[in-house]
Amino acid sequence: MKNLPYLMIQGISIFLGFTFWGAGMAKLFYEHQFFGWIGPVWLIEELEPYGLGFYGKFIALSQIVIGYLLVTTRYKLIGSIMMIPLIGNILMVTISLEWRGTPLVLSFLMLLNLILLWQYRDFFMPLMDEGKSQYDVKTRSIRTINGHLVWLAGLSLQFIAIQISYINWVAACTVVLLGLVISGLSFYLEKRRLKSLE
Repeated sequence: MKNLPYLMIQGISIFLGFTFWGAGMAKLFYEHQFFGWIGPVWLIEELEPYGLGFYGKFIALSQIVIGYLLVTTRYKLIGSIMMIPLIGNILMVTISLEWRGTPLVLSFLMLLNLILLWQYRDFFMPLMDEGKSQYDVKTRSIRTINGHLVWLAGLSLQFIAIQISYINWVAACTVVLLGLVISGLSFYLEKRRLKSLE
C-alpha cells in the first residue's frame, strides 16, 4: 500500500479523534450532554457497582486526550500509538460486560488506526533498532515550542469546559469550540514563524 492521499489521512485522523474525544467528553459532561456517536455515555455508572468507577473516569480522560491528539491532527502519530492500548482496554471492558456489537465497532476503529500508523511506518524501525537505523525517516513539518504551548492551551480548555458544563451547557460548548480554534492556531503560528526565518 503506497502513501494514501493527505486529505484521506487527515480525514481518518479527524474521524477517529472526534469519535474518541466526543465519547470521553460525553462521559464527563454534566448529564452526558455532549456530541458523540459511540458510547455508552454511562460507562462510569455501569462500572461503579464493580468498584471500577475511577477506572471508567480514567478511560474517559484517556479518550479525551488521545482523541484530541487526533482530532486536531497535530499529533497523529502519538495519538495513534496511544490509541492501541485505549481500544484494547475498552475491548476488555465490553467483553467482560458481555456487550454485543461493540467489539465489531472497535475492530473497525482499530483498522482505521492501523492505516494511520502505516503512514508513519518509517518512524518505527529506529525505535525497534533502539537508535540509529539504516532506514530513513521522512521529514515532516517543523514544530515549535510556541505551537506546542498554544495547542496545550486548547486541550486545557476541554477540561475546563467539563466543569463549566455543570453550570451552563452553552458556555461549556463555547469553551470547547474556543479550545479547538486555539489548538488549530498552533499550525498558523508555526507557518508564520517559519516564514519569518526565511
